[in-house]
Amino acid sequence: MRVEQLTYSIGAELIGVNLAHVIYDDGLFAQIRSALLKHRVLFLRDQDITRAEHVAFARRFGELEDHPVAGSDPENPGLVRIYKTPDQPNDRYENAWHADATWREAPQFGAVLRCVECPPVGGDTMWANMVLAYENLPAYVKAQVADLRARHSIEASFGAAMPIEKRLALKAQFPDAEHPVVRTHPETEEKVLFVSAFTSHFTNFHTPERVRFGQDANPGAGDLLRYLISQAYIPEYQVRWRWQKNSIAIWDNRSTQHYAVMDYPPCHRKMERAGIVGDKPY
Repeated sequence: MRVEQLTYSIGAELIGVNLAHVIYDDGLFAQIRSALLKHRVLFLRDQDITRAEHVAFARRFGELEDHPVAGSDPENPGLVRIYKTPDQPNDRYENAWHADATWREAPQFGAVLRCVECPPVGGDTMWANMVLAYENLPAYVKAQVADLRARHSIEASFGAAMPIEKRLALKAQFPDAEHPVVRTHPETEEKVLFVSAFTSHFTNFHTPERVRFGQDANPGAGDLLRYLISQAYIPEYQVRWRWQKNSIAIWDNRSTQHYAVMDYPPCHRKMERAGIVGDKPY
């Protein structure tokens, strides 16, 4: 296996690897897992593997989970189908920087995403290094956010366009989760900026240290949250991947965010993602 770094801050391509073989090769899998922690997102080309092999490889990292809104392959639980077609011209939800399933009490460890069909041009995906995003914050901002916690909501994101009864039922199933604004990576112990498109508000901003009068709370908290979320937008923290059929991305959801660029209507874009169960952020 050869590892070719793609940018200074994030991303590497694995050359000379067949993921169908990695299912049975402990040594090679250990190398891939180590590369994932170092580069945060890994890419491979020409992986003509079956859905069962896709799931089996992803399960080497941990158990898989379905998505309550996106559909899964009925024969392979945990393999979520992200299919975009020309009859969905107004579906732009992908256009937001996010880490997957932070609205869960235990957001995902990561994911293995395979391209089944892609447009001739467009439909790239970008990833951002949220460790670097935290490291480069001004010192006074780091001090301000050190103890902050925030809510992450599926109701206010996936549920927003649903009829109210369905939206409230979704929230009842998945109540808003509360996570630290700066989480600690459980394996590398790096500090990670952990707010994104799923983050609705801070839960402990309104304290005498931050708020003189109640009127300070809304603009102060809202402006700070928008500033923190915008750190993922900085190009120096990003890598951009152009998809081809049977290309694969493997990413660490604990230290990255990603953005699926939806610039390809009226084309098809069909992706299949195995999401790996994670742990509760601290």
